[in-house]
Amino acid sequence: MGLDLRLELKMSQQLVMTPQLQQAIKLLQLSRTDLIDAVREELLENPLLEEQSEIAASEVKVDTVEELRRREDQEKTTDVRGDSEADPSQQQIDWEAYFENYTAPMPGTGPQRLRDDELPSYEATLTRETTLFDHLMWQLQVSDFTEQEERVAGALIGNIDDDGYLKGVDLTVLAEELGNDREYVEEVLEMIQVFDPPGVGARSLAECLLIQARFLELGAIVEDIIREHLDNLEKKNYHAIAREMDLELEEVIEAARLISQLEPRPGRPYTGEAPRYITPDIYIKKDDEGVYRAMLNEDGMPRLRISAFYRNALKQAETSETKKYVTEKLNSAAWLIRSIQQRQKTIVKVTESIIKFQGAFFEKGVEHLKPLILRDVAEDIGMHESTVSRVTTNKYVHTPQGIYELKYFFNSSIQGDDGDLASEAVKSKIKALIAVEDPKRPHSDQKLVDLLKDDGVKIARRTVAKYREAMGILPSSKRRRLF
Repeated sequence: MGLDLRLELKMSQQLVMTPQLQQAIKLLQLSRTDLIDAVREELLENPLLEEQSEIAASEVKVDTVEELRRREDQEKTTDVRGDSEADPSQQQIDWEAYFENYTAPMPGTGPQRLRDDELPSYEATLTRETTLFDHLMWQLQVSDFTEQEERVAGALIGNIDDDGYLKGVDLTVLAEELGNDREYVEEVLEMIQVFDPPGVGARSLAECLLIQARFLELGAIVEDIIREHLDNLEKKNYHAIAREMDLELEEVIEAARLISQLEPRPGRPYTGEAPRYITPDIYIKKDDEGVYRAMLNEDGMPRLRISAFYRNALKQAETSETKKYVTEKLNSAAWLIRSIQQRQKTIVKVTESIIKFQGAFFEKGVEHLKPLILRDVAEDIGMHESTVSRVTTNKYVHTPQGIYELKYFFNSSIQGDDGDLASEAVKSKIKALIAVEDPKRPHSDQKLVDLLKDDGVKIARRTVAKYREAMGILPSSKRRRLF
């Protein structure tokens, strides 16, 4: 009895560290285009994974969100599970526990499809890559920081380079400039280091890898190797590491494999500057009862299944080597399918929560956006804030008001006479005031403050200046026209 208990405990600890769970995290934060590319690459590498033909796909009913939820457990045990001899530990992962899902209610959408005239125009799909600075500042604005923490965090983020590192910055000097002590600045830096992407804000490669290892819960061995033996790891001197740490060589090799999958340059995905075209991941549309619903966009997404030929080959395998190879590929294919299913389900849950909080926006437009932070949605759907952050980055939604990145709906608050206003709603008011100003006597930032006050919005002049600059609007001295 005691031995069985210890075996179960060990299995649970190992499951947290599997490469499959790392794959699930990566798929969750990929953009739609990158996801399709990743699936195409896996189709080339894994013979057990195949795409349904057009004929076969046409015979399969398109999944609505409601059907996806209803069939999720069934599909995991039929379409993607494979032979009963597949690794049982990989079939027992509690996805709901992993994503910290506390069974929040999830209404379905019904079998709706958008008409051609409801689809976004070609021009509307043009966007630009988000910079690392923008991504970090957005997370700062929608996190629950105090005013002082936000001030220090902004200074730290401003010193993070394109690779995601905080280098060449003396925290003691920075603390003095900000009127704080070094310990306080380091505490705020630790708060930034839990932002997405994992590893951001590190001051060295070792710290960057340690942040990621802790996030992925890779264990003490991996962390100790990163902390003490990075030089030997780079030289692949595994025997020396094993000897000094009193470990088996196989343990060191496995740890090295896990470390090799970490990202040494966490800012890498945000270095692109070229414009790109986007396709919405999800649509928001009114149903026949006038209720806004979330609809997954499955167009262009490969429909995957396990190859029946290789599934049979597993049963008929004559050698243990063949059986091992087919089993490994079967498990890999099954995990990819499950990861994609969970990714889609998570996007839907977050979108439906946004609909709940921002319903007035979809009906009336940007000036009716409400203040919303990551914690609000995280608590509503029972997920961690970092999961919500990853889901809302590089995921786009087509709404009656246009196409938006999901993270657009998260806003800091500005005090108003009739309650708090979202920062985006205030930006819209500023833009509208400037649009109707006298070009010979454009509004100064202080004049905009006064006009907003008359409209019931209390805001500081420096905040108006920040919002104006964020919208790419010149100061009044440069907007003035002489004729």
